[in-house]
Amino acid sequence: MTETEPTVHTSGGHDLRGAFLAAVDHVAAIVARDDVAAAWGEPSALPEWSVGGLVAHLASQPVIAVELLRADPWPDSITIDEHYRRSAWVQAGVDGDVNVSIRAGGDAQAVAGRDAVLAGVAEAREALPELLAAQPAERAVLIPWAGWALRRDDFLTGRMMEVVVHGEDVAASLGFDSPPLPDEVLAPVLSLLTRLAVRRHGQGALVSALSRAERAPRTISAF
Repeated sequence: MTETEPTVHTSGGHDLRGAFLAAVDHVAAIVARDDVAAAWGEPSALPEWSVGGLVAHLASQPVIAVELLRADPWPDSITIDEHYRRSAWVQAGVDGDVNVSIRAGGDAQAVAGRDAVLAGVAEAREALPELLAAQPAERAVLIPWAGWALRRDDFLTGRMMEVVVHGEDVAASLGFDSPPLPDEVLAPVLSLLTRLAVRRHGQGALVSALSRAERAPRTISAF
C-alpha cells in the first residue's frame, strides 16, 4: 500500500478499509486474466449468467463503493445481518424479478467489453485510498436501491462478500483457482456467511457440515 492508504487495526477491533483495497486488487487480478476475456460471451457456472455479465457484476463492486462513499452520509443505519434479512434477492429464485434485474445490469455493463470493465476497476482503485481514508467508522453509507444505510465497515463487508463469492464463481466458470485472499478479507466475509447459514439452516446443520461427514446436510449455503 502507498503512504496514503489506510491500515488495518487488528487489536481492539478491525478497520476494514485496508482489507477492502486488497479485495479490489483481487477483483483486478481476476478481470485482467486472458481466459476471462476469451470467454466473455460464454455461459458461466451460474444459471442464466454469461461470463461477461458475471465478471462485470464482480467488477462493479469497487465502482459502486466509490459512488456510494462519495454520496452524503445518511443519518442512521441498520446492522449487516438485518440488511440481508430484509434484502429481497436473498430469498428470490433465479427467475425472481430482483435477480433478473441484477443479471440484466451485469449484462449491460459487459457490453462495453473486458478492457472497459477492467479500466473501471482501475479507476476505482485509484480513487479509493483517499476516499476511504476520509470515512470515519460511524459513517452510515446509504444503499439507495435498498432504502437503508450500513455503517462503514458493514458496507465494506457486504462489498467484500460479493467479491469473494463472485470471484469463486468466475474461477469455477473457467476452471482456475482464484488468487488466495488475505485473512483480513476472508475473516469478516466467512463470519458473515456463517451467521447467514446458521439463520437459514440452523446451528446443528452448520456444525455437522463442518465437523461430521456422516451426518452433514446436503447444503449449508447462506443464500
